[in-house]
Amino acid sequence: MAPEPTTSPVRGRHTTPATPDAGPGPTGPGPRPSSEAPHGGAPRPLPEAPPGEAGRRPALPRVTELLLSAFAGHRGVTLPFGALTLIAGPSGSGKTSALRAYEALARLGGGAELGEAFREPGACVPERARADAQRRRGFRIGCTADGPEGPVRLEIAVQAEPALRIVGERLTADGQVLLQTALRDPGRRTVQAAWHTAGTAPVTRAPLPDDRLGTALLPLRVAGRTPGQRRVLAAAEQMVVALRSVFSCDPRPDRMRRPVPAGPGRLLGGCDNLADVLWRTRAECGRRHALLVDAVRAGCAGPVTDLLAEPYDSGRLVRALLDRGDGTRSELRRLGDGELRYTALALVLLTGPGVLETDVPGEVPAALRSLTILADGLDRDLDPGQREHLLRLAVRMCERGHIRLAGAVSDASWAAGVTGVTVVHLDRD
Repeated sequence: MAPEPTTSPVRGRHTTPATPDAGPGPTGPGPRPSSEAPHGGAPRPLPEAPPGEAGRRPALPRVTELLLSAFAGHRGVTLPFGALTLIAGPSGSGKTSALRAYEALARLGGGAELGEAFREPGACVPERARADAQRRRGFRIGCTADGPEGPVRLEIAVQAEPALRIVGERLTADGQVLLQTALRDPGRRTVQAAWHTAGTAPVTRAPLPDDRLGTALLPLRVAGRTPGQRRVLAAAEQMVVALRSVFSCDPRPDRMRRPVPAGPGRLLGGCDNLADVLWRTRAECGRRHALLVDAVRAGCAGPVTDLLAEPYDSGRLVRALLDRGDGTRSELRRLGDGELRYTALALVLLTGPGVLETDVPGEVPAALRSLTILADGLDRDLDPGQREHLLRLAVRMCERGHIRLAGAVSDASWAAGVTGVTVVHLDRD
């Protein structure tokens, strides 16, 4: 009998107590890292690896936890992530905000400025967060990345008001602080950073910009001469590789129906340019295209022998069609919303970073990185059959190790009994 899916209830969003802060932060002083006990007590160990991963270190870096200490409607929440994770809950439970936090961390890991990662920072501040004496408010998020270096935890405190800036960051492994930053002078656009050295001096101190993730900057600042420095570099690189190569996907059927201009064939997050991507992928990989046609045949009404794209409007545009096998070709604009979303999600699962519009760490060999797909409203507009076929396809692709999927769903009961699925339940309380 197939084992039940890994299920992690997150009731009332208080699974992990929020720690007080030691420096400017969202509702007062900034985050005290979870790797240290208050008042100089013994370090607390990092959380254990998720079920099924304990006792071994994965070869490919991957995010195994999302930490929402104080973010939007979440307080003190830790969300476990497996290869295929469904975040389930009613409207207003915070599914979308959790995925947005993950995406923002991915952008920061890729070197983006803070304003690019959080375009509406005010919406990230907990609604009842009180400003401090300097009228500052903000939020705290982080994650744990497992890999060859073992679990590594990243925590950041972001000031959203009156000015957007990172006011505290901490990178820890095995209870040891590898990097710590803090805002010392509000008049300067820098934070004071200290990273583990284990040489003639225990730490190295230097200013870092307050609008970028310090962890992503470490490979440019750490020489790697001592064992301590090399450990810092390895942990930082594991975190950055785990965070990058994220593709946020929420197909928009209203836009997918239209013919689109021919372009580079890189799929957008809304899958607006599906026809342009099909024009490219059908010719590039016949095997994957055949798998896509099989998936579409299972999820769309009527016979399907091919899914293709062709020039339209004197070659200025490209449109997508279904070949029905009897000389009939149906334009995608005739399909229902569920069929279009199902087709787009199947394409996302069956393609790779070279086709998806995502940040790829080119300096890391493809064999040592994975692609994480964040799918908001994964089950939206899908009928039970489409959900089942899509889940089977996702399980099959995720078990290979190079694709991970985190999808927000209103209800995950349809995934019960499916091996390889981690279900996280949220509620409104």
